[in-house]
Amino acid sequence: MKKILLCCSAGMSTSLLVTKMEAAAREQGIECQIAAYSEADVKNHEDEMDVLLLGPQVRFLFNKMREKYEPAGIPVDVINTVDYGTMNGAKVLAHALKLLEK
Repeated sequence: MKKILLCCSAGMSTSLLVTKMEAAAREQGIECQIAAYSEADVKNHEDEMDVLLLGPQVRFLFNKMREKYEPAGIPVDVINTVDYGTMNGAKVLAHALKLLEK
């Protein structure tokens, strides 16, 4: 099962996106676990992620998170601003899965 973790400033704004991503995963028959946490909480869930996506509001954390997690084989990227703003769960899910293929 693929584990996708989203990071935002408080862990709240991404909750709707998580719901949309879960719905897209169900529609496509993809088994995955998706969760959202604040920046401070991510470190408490390191064993619960195969990929880490940052909300656009915390893009300033990209280099820090990439340096910490990519050596452990966990890809890190920033969610596209338009996809985030429109809560396009299918596109964000597809992006996370593409990162896992690399």
